[in-house]
Amino acid sequence: MQRKRTIYLTLLLLAAAVIPGKAQQNVQFSQYVFNGLSVNPAYAGYKENWYLNAIYRHQWAGFPGAPRTGGVSIDGLTNAPDGKVGLGLQMMVDQLGPQEALSLYGSYAYRIPLDAENTRRLCLGIGVGVTQYAIDGTALQYVDNDDEAIPTGKASNWVPDARFGVYYYSPRFYAGVSVMDLFALYTDATRYSWKGNNYATIRKTQHLYFTTGTMIPLSSTLQLKPSLMVKEDFKGPTSVDLNAFLLIADKIWIGGSYRTNVKIWNKNHLLEDLSAVNAASIMAEFYANERLRIGYAYDLNVNKMAGHQGGSHEISIGFLFPSKKYSLANPRYF
Repeated sequence: MQRKRTIYLTLLLLAAAVIPGKAQQNVQFSQYVFNGLSVNPAYAGYKENWYLNAIYRHQWAGFPGAPRTGGVSIDGLTNAPDGKVGLGLQMMVDQLGPQEALSLYGSYAYRIPLDAENTRRLCLGIGVGVTQYAIDGTALQYVDNDDEAIPTGKASNWVPDARFGVYYYSPRFYAGVSVMDLFALYTDATRYSWKGNNYATIRKTQHLYFTTGTMIPLSSTLQLKPSLMVKEDFKGPTSVDLNAFLLIADKIWIGGSYRTNVKIWNKNHLLEDLSAVNAASIMAEFYANERLRIGYAYDLNVNKMAGHQGGSHEISIGFLFPSKKYSLANPRYF
């Protein structure tokens, strides 16, 4: 137990060393491509039927104090004319060693039709919610048993926040831009204090996401779906995901992704010899029927972390609640 607590503290110190922005990166699921609501509130209602998604991620298996994340979301359309209003609700819990974040967000999307056939839309979305940031002092090892800077149990606080996004889609193309944790730059740091000691590093920082992808028919039973995501927090290295999937007979998705850091513009506060955080993923999604989707992803670090953990496992389940207007004539690939 003593060794585990030492590693917990080491992990936190390493995170603070490589992310100089005094805040941590947002959670990123490998299977976000099958649940756009996790990165853009404007996605709410895209499937035009109520859709329930649950996901669990165990990162760096075998590494003490490694991140574990679970989430549940539901989104769909209201009774507004022409399906112009989408709503979504998302709950997530993220645990990393002694720190934890529990969040609940509601999303509203206004969906503007761009053609008479209702196959292209420009969506504007906003999300509001709260996050409970907590740190558990019992998971840390310390030298001075009377050190008042260490919480004797779990210290926590609720913080409001918001997100905004734009999302465009057609039958075979999509693109979106979103900003998450809008209030992160303006939140009073005293919210993260314990007996006069500041723990502001446990909060998430503001993030900008850009996503895009397309569907390319290869045959009557085979389609290719390449996609891209760029994640920027303006403090640490820029993260880029390159993804490619094959859809087989409208039943099985098989594919993978490669994640790395790139230098898009100069960030003078970053170390010159900072190593890229590279990871590769393989994924499979199976549609048991028209309503039920089951997915699994396995991530493997391809940098110096590779030999110290057993990869990351991610499981997701999606369930569609078809309305009376449900039709397979206009499938939702994104």
